[in-house]
Amino acid sequence: MALSVLEALRSFAPVEAVYGNMDEPALRESLPKERVVEVAGARIGVVHIPGPAAGREARLAARFPGCGAVVYGHTHIPQVARVGSGGVWILNPGSPTERRRGPVHSMLVLEVGGGEIRPELVTLS
Repeated sequence: MALSVLEALRSFAPVEAVYGNMDEPALRESLPKERVVEVAGARIGVVHIPGPAAGREARLAARFPGCGAVVYGHTHIPQVARVGSGGVWILNPGSPTERRRGPVHSMLVLEVGGGEIRPELVTLS
C-alpha cells in the first residue's frame, strides 16, 4: 500500500495500522511492525506477519499479553477463533481484494464495547 492511501483513510477517521510485507518504503517507515490498540475498554494486538502456522494461536496470544484479541494478516486466510484459557480471539480478516489461498474474499467487523470484543467475518461476493 502507498502512504497516500493511509493519509486518505485518515482524512475520514482515525486509523491505527501496522506495515505489511507489500507496503511501500515510505509507509513502512511511518508505521510500526506491531502495536496494541485500546478501544472501548479492550486491548487488541495487531501484527501483519504471524509466523509459522504450527503453534500460531498460542504464540500470538503470548506475544500480546493482556489483549482480548490479536488481529493478523499476511496469509489471506480468514480466521475467527477463540483460544487459550483466557479466551483470546485470534483473528485474520482474509482479504477483500486478493484472496490468494483464502477460500473467499472477506473482511472482519469488530464490535467492541465494555471491554468485550465481538468479531464477525463478512464474506464478500
